[in-house]
Amino acid sequence: MIKWVELTVVTKSPADFKLLKDLLASLGLRQGYAAENANRQSAEFFPSRLKLGVTSKRKQWGNADLYLTVSDPDSTFELVRSRKWEIHQDHSGPEQSHLGRSFSFKLPGGTQVTVLGPLVTEGVADADHLVLEGSMLAAGKRFAVVVSRFNSFITERLLAGTLDGLVRSGAKLDQDIAIVRVPGAFEIPSAARTLAESRKYDAIVCIGCLLRGDTAHYDVIVNEVTRGVGQSAQETGVPHAFGVLTCDTLEQAIDRAGLKMGNKGFEAALAAVEMANLKKAVVGHSSRAAGNNKAKTVKSKRKR
Repeated sequence: MIKWVELTVVTKSPADFKLLKDLLASLGLRQGYAAENANRQSAEFFPSRLKLGVTSKRKQWGNADLYLTVSDPDSTFELVRSRKWEIHQDHSGPEQSHLGRSFSFKLPGGTQVTVLGPLVTEGVADADHLVLEGSMLAAGKRFAVVVSRFNSFITERLLAGTLDGLVRSGAKLDQDIAIVRVPGAFEIPSAARTLAESRKYDAIVCIGCLLRGDTAHYDVIVNEVTRGVGQSAQETGVPHAFGVLTCDTLEQAIDRAGLKMGNKGFEAALAAVEMANLKKAVVGHSSRAAGNNKAKTVKSKRKR
């Protein structure tokens, strides 16, 4: 099975490449690796959500170099119009009775782009455009993993699962991941808070294993670790993924460290990646909303 797919758009000119790159960045796509050599220029972009669409045209409806389906075509239209690019074939919208909108525009160098998307209307049944969620891309983000030495037979397997999850999501093992070891689970919250307060990491993964014994010590430690990790996340604002096993028996822990129940370290890594991206999405959404409200206020004052 292939692990990833890259879709490539070839522009008509170097100038169009720069213009299209700037447009995609303006639409909110995060830019990744960029390169340039004697043969070409290239840049990667990571949308918060991506689908691969395969279409068969039953009749001729344009020969665009790029078909770009977006969640809000109206905003994209205004962005393109503000740059004074040639717009044509504007179908549907922006009336509320229309279900979608599509339009085409041409960059100065001749690159043809067609934008399609559903209209955002009140009472729409599909509320995906209203949902904020984190992507599963770890590239460009930094993670700290706090792992307990106690019950290392289990925690080392959880750590391996965590690193596997982060690397598979795009993090670089030697650059984006810091591993911090602590004596036992009780010390995890303190180390996690110190790392979070450093503001060097986008998310913290907490790894440990607690096995029930014959005394109340287990319950005391479980409560303190859970409370401490949760409090650190809430007070620092840095996402914490909880990968501390709380099991009655060693067999249960083995099952959750890569045997019958999967690897909970791997699951914690994916949770950390998603929450790190969700935080960025929420902050970006709030900033855009504040900017839109400010623009509306200014516009209202001008009308007065």
